[in-house]
Amino acid sequence: MSFPRDDVPVDVDGWTKVPAFMGLTSWAAFTPGEKPGVQAMVMGDFVLFEDEVNAAMSAALDNGLEVTALHNHFFFDKPHVYFMHIGGEGAVATLGKGVKAMIDAEHAVRQKGPSIANGFAATAAVTGASKIDGTKLDPIFGVKGQSKDGMYKATMGRKTTASCGCSVGKAMGVNTWAAFGGTDESAVVDGDFAVGEGELQPVLKSLRGAGINVVAIHSHMTGESPRILFLHYWGRGPAVELAKAVRKAVDLTAWDGRTTTT
Repeated sequence: MSFPRDDVPVDVDGWTKVPAFMGLTSWAAFTPGEKPGVQAMVMGDFVLFEDEVNAAMSAALDNGLEVTALHNHFFFDKPHVYFMHIGGEGAVATLGKGVKAMIDAEHAVRQKGPSIANGFAATAAVTGASKIDGTKLDPIFGVKGQSKDGMYKATMGRKTTASCGCSVGKAMGVNTWAAFGGTDESAVVDGDFAVGEGELQPVLKSLRGAGINVVAIHSHMTGESPRILFLHYWGRGPAVELAKAVRKAVDLTAWDGRTTTT
């Protein structure tokens, strides 16, 4: 099944109104399942604009689908286009319902207006110097964070074995981190989760359930064991509440030095 995205004109590298045939088509493909009791499996790729991504992701996760990647396919595209890859196994009707829910979520956003939103409609914009009190966030994360110019960052590492046989961990970029700016009352958080393949879906559901926006899902390495995927996120709200939401998702992963959440 294919769904051309010709409802919003897209320019790429000076080519105006690029035809959907050139890679701006959402699709979902179904094939019979091989496991006992599994009717079918689905794979697909959805063409989405920035203000559609998280609504479509929640629709997929809430309806039994897995979200397996989120990234760009173009440079110099206006508006920016993102591609969300999905998968799933189960009853044909259930999988079809999930795909339809994603389409409906996308359409619901566009029905509000053809113009792509300029930002997440959450809290007031962050202005002025950052004044985050890191002493309130350290106990939540269970690690000693870094502070700089009123900002705060907590980093939680984990280990994997690279294709060279080398053990790589926190210092080599295999880590989950959360950085906070703004004020304690009106903060932004952004960061990166390092997750195992089996942790990806629970972490996505936890973040989206807390209203945290997921902005990318991809790999940073090849050939590592166990395989590590990385998801980048952005959220707004009171700093303590954001930290609790991130820590709840962190606890779904096998990071080093885990402590009980305070």
